[in-house]
Amino acid sequence: MRFCRTHRRQKSSCWPFSEKTLDGSSHPFSGLLMHLAEFNIGLLKYDWDDPRVADFADNLDRVYNLARRAPGYVWHLDGAEMEAAQLDPDGPLLGNARVASTLSVWQSPEALRAFAFQTVHRQFYDRREEWYDEAQQLWQHRLVMWWVPEGHCPDLTEAVARLHLLEQNGHTDAAFGWHYLAKDADVPT
Repeated sequence: MRFCRTHRRQKSSCWPFSEKTLDGSSHPFSGLLMHLAEFNIGLLKYDWDDPRVADFADNLDRVYNLARRAPGYVWHLDGAEMEAAQLDPDGPLLGNARVASTLSVWQSPEALRAFAFQTVHRQFYDRREEWYDEAQQLWQHRLVMWWVPEGHCPDLTEAVARLHLLEQNGHTDAAFGWHYLAKDADVPT
């Protein structure tokens, strides 16, 4: 677990933070300003160096740079650390070389929604069927969100645990998707 302080357009710094609850029981963060953590994961149809995923792979930095400048952006797990975790056979992502995932923190659902669906990110989201193999996904859900105290930077172990909570219990306060936040929102799932 890490606790991070983010300065706009600067790298975040994180430090240990031990309190958390994954089962939705008494919330240890009452009284704290909460941010929204999101983890999305998918299995690519082709290897990362395959020309059929080049448009996706070649634009990751562009989309991450856009996120960093987006209102309400707080932090995301950087590419090198994410790649190392994705390739670790003993890690929470099982070492599958075709895994593509993002772990980030936003000030609010509205900030994340605006970035995801009202920027160039939406163009890539709309093309996800070109790159992701829906029939071979490792998990039932591809997105999980949860509340974190301001400054907390979740790690991949926490993110995968939240994904498992969503799969085991459905949408709860501890792990949820877009429709749990706003059932009538015009947001793709």
